[in-house]
Amino acid sequence: MGNLKTKRKTLSPKNTLIEVARFTVLGLLAVFSAVPLLVTVWNSLKTQVEIANNPLGLPSDPKWQNYLDAWTVGNFGTGFASSVAVVVGSVLLIAIVSTMAAYALSRLDFPKSGTLILYLLVLNSLPIQLFLVPLFFVWSRLGLYDTHLGLVIIYTAVNAPFATLLLRSFMIGIPRDYEDAARVDGAGEFKVFLSVTLPLVWSGILTISLVACLAVYNEFFLALMFIQSPELMPISTSLFNFRNGFSTNFPLQAAAGMMMLAPMMLAFLVLHKRFVSGITSSGLAGS
Repeated sequence: MGNLKTKRKTLSPKNTLIEVARFTVLGLLAVFSAVPLLVTVWNSLKTQVEIANNPLGLPSDPKWQNYLDAWTVGNFGTGFASSVAVVVGSVLLIAIVSTMAAYALSRLDFPKSGTLILYLLVLNSLPIQLFLVPLFFVWSRLGLYDTHLGLVIIYTAVNAPFATLLLRSFMIGIPRDYEDAARVDGAGEFKVFLSVTLPLVWSGILTISLVACLAVYNEFFLALMFIQSPELMPISTSLFNFRNGFSTNFPLQAAAGMMMLAPMMLAFLVLHKRFVSGITSSGLAGS
């Protein structure tokens, strides 16, 4: 019976110090990350005068009306609707394009595939500002300027290279036995992709979708450059509505920031396990 008992692992003094140091650093990083969020929440419940006198402390008399005022002043109803349209369209297009491209790069043996991967790596490292002027003129001639469709296409082009490379590294770690068996049974390449490979990479697709969703939802510069109509502006540009000349309504701006943050926080809390597992799997596959 004594042999069946598991022995407890005892940490040496050196390992104990390492563990204590590790948790201390993680705790400090957690506090460092949480403090700005807490300060924003507190400031969203204050008045302008109270923020000037006590910018870091708790509100003495919480002003929940700030959230209603921020919703009205920031035109959040229209902004949220525009963001939903742009995010859904972009994420769907990114997922479709990157999944097919990743399958081709990881499964189909065609010439110059290494060159294409290098092209994606270089493209992913280039700032979008390099293409801003020609893109502006092309979009104006094509009638895509100041449209949600034009913004969706730009976001897809910006985010698809990274999503393709991440999903490719995920697919490389999946054995080809199931796909070979399907081909023996007479399945074509597209059917193999849909019925065999696609179900096996759902966690990877969810990962790239969540990353793309966060990137598109929070993007500000391109939305400001390629959208001019107020009714088409996404939620990320609504913070401009709280500026009045050289002054800023900080309580309403903080309340608007919290309302902008809430949907993405909720999505990440619901899907964080799948997100982490997808990132881990892709990292292990690429290593």
